[in-house]
Amino acid sequence: MERRARAVTITVDGRAIAAQLGDSVAAAMLAAGEQIFRTSPRAGTPRGPFCFMGSCQECAVRIDGVVVPACGVPVSDGLVVERVAIDDR
Repeated sequence: MERRARAVTITVDGRAIAAQLGDSVAAAMLAAGEQIFRTSPRAGTPRGPFCFMGSCQECAVRIDGVVVPACGVPVSDGLVVERVAIDDR
């Protein structure tokens, strides 16, 4: 018997995004077509996930006031995510 993941909704910069319980925030954002997670403070260039294991910090977002790698945070229903510049830590 096939089990389906439970659907949840997260909010990214005020936009509701459908996700599946068990997804990381990065996976949910990418599945919704969100490719830019932050802007480089030096070059002003758009940045997105690279390593998917939390080392590169390219997918840094703010959740509950704390800057974290989006690839390492599982989604939960009602989670609020904000994009930030990496120097906003």
